[in-house]
Amino acid sequence: MIQAGSAGAGRPRGSSREMLQEAAAELFLEQTYARTSIDQITRRAGVSRNTFFNYFTAKSDLLWVEVDASLAELPTALAAIDATVPVVDAVKQALLEVAATFGPSRVPWALTQSDLMGTTNDLEASALSRLAAQARLVTDIVAQRTGRAGGDLICSSFAMAVFAAAGAGALSWAAAGVTRGNLAQYVDDAVSPVCAGFRLELGFG
Repeated sequence: MIQAGSAGAGRPRGSSREMLQEAAAELFLEQTYARTSIDQITRRAGVSRNTFFNYFTAKSDLLWVEVDASLAELPTALAAIDATVPVVDAVKQALLEVAATFGPSRVPWALTQSDLMGTTNDLEASALSRLAAQARLVTDIVAQRTGRAGGDLICSSFAMAVFAAAGAGALSWAAAGVTRGNLAQYVDDAVSPVCAGFRLELGFG
C-alpha cells in the first residue's frame, strides 16, 4: 500500500478503475472518507478527474464497486431460472447465486472497515438508492410472472422486503469476522422467512 504523501509514486500500471479503487481505499483508511476528496483520489491514482467520472458518478460509488458488479448479474441469474419455478423461489435462487460469489477471500472492504474509514453514514445513505433500484427490477419481474399490474403493492412489498433481508444478512456476514464463511448461507437464512411469508400472497401457497 502506498504511504500518505507518496501520491502516484511507484504505482504499478493497471486499469484506471482498479487504480481509483485502490487509491480511494488507501485514502479512506489514512484520513477517513469524509476528509477525502475526488481530486485527492484522482491524484493518488494518477488519473484525471474526467477519468473518475467515466467510471463513477459519485465518491460513494467507490464503496460499492464489488457489490454493484455482482448485483449487475442478478437480471441474468433470474432470466436463466425456468419460468415454471415459482417467482418467489426464483428470486431467492438468483440472490443466492449472486451471494455465493462472496466468501472469506472476497469481502468488500467498505463493509469490514467502515469504522476506520468513517463510512457508516454514507454506506447507509447510498444503500437506499441501490435497494430501490434492485427492488424496482424485482417488482417488475414478479408482476410479469404472476400476471399482476406493474407497481402492484404486494409485488413491490415483496421486493423491498427480500432486499432488506438480504442486506441484513450481508451486514451480519461482514460482522462475523474470519469465521464468516460464504455470504450465501447468511442471505439464505435472512430471505427464507420473507419468501415463505409472501408465497400465499403471490399465489403460491
